[in-house]
Amino acid sequence: MTPTNTPRKSFGISFEFFPPRSPDMEGQLWDAVIELGAWDPDFVSVTYGAGGSTKAPTLATVRRLLQETSLDTAAHLTCVDAPRDDVHGVVEEYRASGVKRIVALRGDPSSGIGTAYVPHPEGYADTAELVAGLKELGDFDISVSAYPEKHPESADLAADIEMLKRKADAGAARALSQFFFDNDVYERYMEKVSAAGVTIPVIPGIMPIQNLTQLKRFAGRCGSTVPAFLDKRFEGYEDKPEERAKVAADVAAEQMEDLLRRGVKDFHIYTMNRAGLVSGVLERLGRTREGQSQAGAAA
Repeated sequence: MTPTNTPRKSFGISFEFFPPRSPDMEGQLWDAVIELGAWDPDFVSVTYGAGGSTKAPTLATVRRLLQETSLDTAAHLTCVDAPRDDVHGVVEEYRASGVKRIVALRGDPSSGIGTAYVPHPEGYADTAELVAGLKELGDFDISVSAYPEKHPESADLAADIEMLKRKADAGAARALSQFFFDNDVYERYMEKVSAAGVTIPVIPGIMPIQNLTQLKRFAGRCGSTVPAFLDKRFEGYEDKPEERAKVAADVAAEQMEDLLRRGVKDFHIYTMNRAGLVSGVLERLGRTREGQSQAGAAA
């Protein structure tokens, strides 16, 4: 795919990072922060494990981003397996660190994806309740999740969209979608979302494919479909990492270019803490870097 003439600011972008679990992963994360900060994202977010399993590294990562970079940083927050007092304690730590944006999520059951979710008896029952609680605690900018192919635990798409409406009515400013690869699926979903009276933006989540085999396993757990055409696009590149990366960048850029033609104005990119592929995607879309990375101080 050749670079397009898409102006740099004709679409917004945000990036998702996850907290590092080792010194090597920490280096990889901050290399990604420095490189991707130069693309002028609207904000970046840092994930948070179920039941607070990454509470300390998430908070440390968020603090460093806020202290050492100029990136607008959102902290993820889940309510699974936690009483409200514990959730509020995390919120106060976020507030004290300067967090103004929160990505509010229920979280996967600690017993594993696919097992039944049981709310904590003293906790928030679902994300809509969590959002309402956050709005009572402060004037946070709150993002929530959306599922163009339905959350695996939802009875059907209508029930899923009803939950999205509850989250919006509770005070969410936007939804960040689960990744998908069929833009027709997203477009049909948005038609149903609009018909249900949901007016907040639903920003499409884009997953540049680092490893197709691993992606299929992950997608199967979170309810996303991996179309057969992707097998054909990546066929023969299993042992050719450089060529495979070019194909992956082409695939993501083509998806985003098509969504731009359909009227999409913002994208949320799941970076997997790897900057090279994400930069390759944005280069193909003709977006230009800032003269100096906003994250330069993080070096």
